[in-house]
Amino acid sequence: MSGSVSDALSSAPPVRRPRALTVVAGLLAAAVVASLGNAAIALLALAAGASDRLDALHAPAYVPLTVIGTLLGALGWTVVRRVADRPERLLRWLVPVVVVVSFVPDLALLTGDQPGAGPLAVVALMAMHVVVAAVAVPTYRRVLPLPVR
Repeated sequence: MSGSVSDALSSAPPVRRPRALTVVAGLLAAAVVASLGNAAIALLALAAGASDRLDALHAPAYVPLTVIGTLLGALGWTVVRRVADRPERLLRWLVPVVVVVSFVPDLALLTGDQPGAGPLAVVALMAMHVVVAAVAVPTYRRVLPLPVR
């Protein structure tokens, strides 16, 4: 029968569901690549004179945070892609806002008494957030594609 609910459902474009292994592998790869990028930033900052007393510029601090950031970003991406009417449009402004908000704890280091938290170290930490987003967002687009509406 023309115009029925079943006709409407069968003519709707299929939403590609990502395979679990593809998502896990993609997120793992993103976390590794972002961690390597963050290692380069930390090494450059330290070579440029940032204090090595700031724990955040050492792998035991930034690698787990990079992994957590990548996973939390994927969770947020998944929520937006499922609930937003126009996820592409929402993510276009939400991602930069989240990255800028993530700078707040880094900037707060400048006002505290954290050893080694000078301007160079803080700029390096902020750059690390940008690296995570720059690596993760294209990964999300590939392994957690947005629905075509």
